[in-house]
Amino acid sequence: MRPHFFFIHWLTISAALGLTALMLPGVLIDSVFSLGFAALVLRLINAIVRPLLVLLTLPLTMLSLGLFYFIVNGVAFGLASFLVPGFTVTSFFSAILGAACVGLVSSCIGIFVRVPNETTRSTVVELHRHRDGRWAP
Repeated sequence: MRPHFFFIHWLTISAALGLTALMLPGVLIDSVFSLGFAALVLRLINAIVRPLLVLLTLPLTMLSLGLFYFIVNGVAFGLASFLVPGFTVTSFFSAILGAACVGLVSSCIGIFVRVPNETTRSTVVELHRHRDGRWAP
């Protein structure tokens, strides 16, 4: 991932986390520094810890028809609040709601802020037919 894409994604998570703190009374952020650091830690937890939690809790998630995934997201959100000073989640229910809210808000922001993906890039090649019937670019 290119550095400016990392920065755009970090800003998106920061904005989503800030809006979540404004909307939910159980999610508290003390300063802008805490907001930025919490967004960075949340991104690292989502990249490293949450996949392991998802794998370990896969049977419970399948038995609950996917509803246990909300609990896994809440645990990751609560872990981020535990690790970051100035970022507080008052209850486990607030962590679940906060994780859902951050995901929803960051998805909405992602609709308007598109980062081009290298795997989806396409190339158009014009082909012309020669008089002898063969095709060439």
